[in-house]
Amino acid sequence: MGRAAFLCLFALIALSCALLLGMNACGGGAHGGHVPPGKAKHIVIIFQENRTPDNLFHDPALISAGADIASSGVNSSGNTVQLAPVPFGVDYDLDHSHKGFVTMYDGGKMDGADKNPITCNATNPPCPPANPVYRYVNASDVQPYFQMAEQYTFGDRMFQTNQGPSFPAHQFIISGTSAPTPTSNTFVAENASGIVNAGINTGCTAPPSEFVFTINAQGKEATKMYPCTDHPTLTDELNDKNVSWRYYTPGPGSLWTGPNAIEHMCGPNATPPNATACVGADWVNHVVVYTTQNPAPILTDIANNQLPAVSWVIPSGQNSDHAGALDQIDGPSWVASVVNAIGNSSYWADTAIIVTWDDWGGWYDHVAPKVINDGKRWGSGYVYGFRVPLIVISPYAKAGYISHVNHDFGSILNLIEETFGLSSLGYADAYADDLNDCFNFNQSPLVFKTINAPLNADHFLNDRHPASPPDND
Repeated sequence: MGRAAFLCLFALIALSCALLLGMNACGGGAHGGHVPPGKAKHIVIIFQENRTPDNLFHDPALISAGADIASSGVNSSGNTVQLAPVPFGVDYDLDHSHKGFVTMYDGGKMDGADKNPITCNATNPPCPPANPVYRYVNASDVQPYFQMAEQYTFGDRMFQTNQGPSFPAHQFIISGTSAPTPTSNTFVAENASGIVNAGINTGCTAPPSEFVFTINAQGKEATKMYPCTDHPTLTDELNDKNVSWRYYTPGPGSLWTGPNAIEHMCGPNATPPNATACVGADWVNHVVVYTTQNPAPILTDIANNQLPAVSWVIPSGQNSDHAGALDQIDGPSWVASVVNAIGNSSYWADTAIIVTWDDWGGWYDHVAPKVINDGKRWGSGYVYGFRVPLIVISPYAKAGYISHVNHDFGSILNLIEETFGLSSLGYADAYADDLNDCFNFNQSPLVFKTINAPLNADHFLNDRHPASPPDND
């Protein structure tokens, strides 16, 4: 489908929704919003990897302030397991596929995490250790995260929208869906399969033999498809309103690079599955890939006063918080470097930074999500997923506040729509809140305090090693 025809179909769908159901039923249209003009001219979404609140934020200060962080969990035998400390960098990875979600969720009992398989990369026993899923990260390894969460707003009811791994999650964070087409009631549900190292070259430029499983409204993974979708995205609406945006990513073919799997954003150089590169206008003008010459372009753009109105910031492998490699431990410093760069610049006055994680990574979490599986409502069969951490940083974020309101990735999209006067996409954003409780736009602006971290921006600006890609999850 050509871009013009695609956008026309999108407009017709939105108009039909408004006329038949009323604007609120479709997600609110141009929301009017709670964000006063001028208070949030820039929104930065930092999208890290594979953690839960119980695993990453075992912070006594947050717990004392009321954050819902567990110290124990329940296994499939009905036994209570005390969560034990573990280094941030571990040499094993945990299953976090949709099947892994179903197993851990266990009909809402949240007791099946120990049944999910573990992938162990180390040669030194014991690997994995006893009860590898029931772990929390050593506080000393993640102090920058603790400082951000304690100083600003921490959300303990932020749920991943989808019940699956990174590939679909990275479509949800820019569009609120992973539907194969604009009107489909199915979703891309898993990471790519079919070839070795599928996560390195996926999306609309993947080899012809690559595929992903889709899931239907009854929660069944019944079919598979080439990993190239096409549905409306928030970036379409940003383009229509001439609102600047960029998507910063470590690699063009990465499963963490959402635009490469959405055909009109990628603009493949041949009809999929025969394309080898994304060359479309969205890609060329807005997707920024890390290079050895510019290894941290978000930091470069901040320093050069070129921060766009909306930014998605995707980490490289070593900065991602992903489990499975002992050297992937620089995430807290990476996030702190972006936050500090904004906080110590003129952008601080009108920027909201949203830090969250793309999926639960297989780690234990004790809070059951609201699962929709009635075959009728939007998202049935695939929403909502497990908790992921949330930190909201802004001069207008509530200081030292714990948000107990349910949020999901759609909440971030909703906030952007309200801030820039955009219509609702009608996907996850239409059913989410807008992070309203995390802000107080009437308060005196918070004075920024530098986040202490082991590595500063100079490290990332001068890291000439190629950005490590993700593995297959």
